[in-house]
Amino acid sequence: MISPTLFQDIEYDKLFNPRLAWESLPTVLEGLPYTLAISLAGMAIGLLLGFFLALGRSSTAIYLRWPSRLYISFMRGTPILVFLFLLYFGLPFIGLTLSAVTAAVIGFGLNSAAYNAEIIRASLKSVSTGQWEASRALGFSYWQTVRHVIIPQATRIALPPLTNVMLDLVKATSLAAVISVPEMIQRAQTVIGRTGDAMTLYLLVAFIYWPICIIIASFQERLEAHYDFHKK
Repeated sequence: MISPTLFQDIEYDKLFNPRLAWESLPTVLEGLPYTLAISLAGMAIGLLLGFFLALGRSSTAIYLRWPSRLYISFMRGTPILVFLFLLYFGLPFIGLTLSAVTAAVIGFGLNSAAYNAEIIRASLKSVSTGQWEASRALGFSYWQTVRHVIIPQATRIALPPLTNVMLDLVKATSLAAVISVPEMIQRAQTVIGRTGDAMTLYLLVAFIYWPICIIIASFQERLEAHYDFHKK
């Protein structure tokens, strides 16, 4: 049972210090380019690899289907934080050393590829088989059909879930702080170590992430409107 005096002990005047937040904003924003760069690079890798994983997962060839399924299962069942540790702290034991930023980009890219693969696979399957048959009748090759017929139709279906992956990726980049990437959380922790005001700094970081995610969601809506316009 919650004690009735619990909320009486909260020092509400210390929940957020606007002056400290304003003074710390430039320092925290120094980490924004890392957050955006890791997110975009990771998503690009995830989309490219995810596309080929989706094709492999849907293939009738067992030597393509099962490795793709195994990869997707492993990545979806492995915490990204553990994978970041493996890349940054584990690989040096076998003689391969990556910078923190490189490890973060590779880690987020390989991890997001598994989720993107399932989204892309479902989107490709949602396109009517009649589209494949019509393309073959017109003499299109497999890759011509995929590029000019299937992908444009599947893209609109895949947009909302792929945007969710991107939003999760942007927020997940905060985990890169644990391998010393100087992104926003890491920069905020530097200020916290000097001021001791964790509440203000973490709220400040949250207020920065929020509009970034709003912008990404707005971009998704514009893309959907674009595809809806050309569909009519």
